[in-house]
This record gives sequence, structure tokens and C-alpha cells, in this order.
Amino acid sequence: MPKFVELWVYLSSTPLFGLTATLVVYLAAAQVSARLDQAPWANPVLWSVVVLSLALLAGGVKYEVYFAGAQFIHFLLGPAVVALGWPMWQRRAVIRRNAARLLAAAVVGAVAAAGSGFAIGWALGLPREVLLSLVPKSVTAPVAMGIAEHIGGLPALTATFAVIAGLVGAMSARYLYGLLRIPETPQGWIARGFALGTASHGIGAARALHVNADAGAYAGLALGLQVVLQAFAIPLLFRLVHWH
Repeated sequence: MPKFVELWVYLSSTPLFGLTATLVVYLAAAQVSARLDQAPWANPVLWSVVVLSLALLAGGVKYEVYFAGAQFIHFLLGPAVVALGWPMWQRRAVIRRNAARLLAAAVVGAVAAAGSGFAIGWALGLPREVLLSLVPKSVTAPVAMGIAEHIGGLPALTATFAVIAGLVGAMSARYLYGLLRIPETPQGWIARGFALGTASHGIGAARALHVNADAGAYAGLALGLQVVLQAFAIPLLFRLVHWH
């Protein structure tokens, strides 16, 4: 036991710890999820966050020490998001034919995503900074943090809200689509994926890719459209409101 403690103290202080712990925990969570037939509540991202958080707390490991190794995986998020463009490129002819409808759906989705966060926060009487941090919750976290900073929110809190929005969407989408009777047909998968990417950004798109190729492609498209729309529209809208 003393040797195990010494080994833990040594590993937890090196950059290798964060990288190794993240890979091991995620792969284990992914295996469990696969054995459970990809059940939404067994989302590997969710359980990786839970297990790693508990392990860091139990071991007294500072987040900075953990991230020194995990940043290598964090760096790969950029290429991973860019890679979402390949499924869209394969469907470029269909996307081009339906560009107007997809753009209209993205605009409506942006209003619903940002407006719902603001409305819920306002109804609960949340402080102004928290309320503004909720507005960009459905945009991928790095962009959402930039938006929050521009409109007077708290970037770190916005990142938390973005992760929660992604996880909630990825876990609840199957049940919501069942209640709404959105069929598992070619058109249905497009609608499911686009809605999930709109509301739950990258985490939702990753979930959609696991379930259906078309759903994943259109979730990636929705993710990109929300980044562009909300990054321009939300700061501009708040600037106009402030000016008036």
C-alpha cells in the first residue's frame, strides 16, 4: 500500500498523469456505453467528467497539474471540429439545394437557444452576470466564452453552461424525438441531427455521429452555423440594446 501511494503521488505530479487518466477513463466509459447499446444516460463524456472530477478531488490533484497533460487532447479538439466538415462535403449537393431552408432553421434555432436561456434565467431572477452567461450556452464552449466576455457575462460560467447544455441534449435527444414522433427515416435523421447540433453543439454532434451518419453530418453543419450566427448576432444585438 505505501508503494502504491508513492506511485500515485509521483504520477499525479507529472504531465503524463492528465493524458493517461483521460484516455483510460474515456476508453473505459466508451466500452461500458457500447455494452449498454449506446444508452443516452451512459454517455462516455458525462461519466468521464464525473469519474475524473471525483478522482482529482479524492487524490488532491490540482486542476492545473491535470491539465498540463490533458492539454494534448484539448489541442486535438480543433482538428476534430474541422474534420466534421468532411461528412458535410460528401452531402454538399443536398445541402446546396436546401440552403435557404437550413439557414432559416438555423436562425430560428439560434433565437430559441439564446432566448430560452435568457428567459429561464430572467424568470428565476438570476443576477445580471449569470443571466448574460446563459445566453450563448448552445454555442461550442470556446466561442461561447468569447461571446460572454463581449456582452458582460462570465466566460468560465458560460463554459460550464455550454458543457451542461451539450450533455443534457446528448442524453435527452432520443427520448424527446420519440415524444415528438420524429421518425428514424432519412429526412428524420437530418432533422434530428440538425436540431441536436443547434441545441447541444459539439457534444451533441458527437452523439449524433455515433447514432447515424446523416444525423452526424447535419449536426456538424448546425454547429458551424450557430457559431457564425451567434458570434455575430448576440454581441451586435446587445450593443444595439445598450446604445438605445
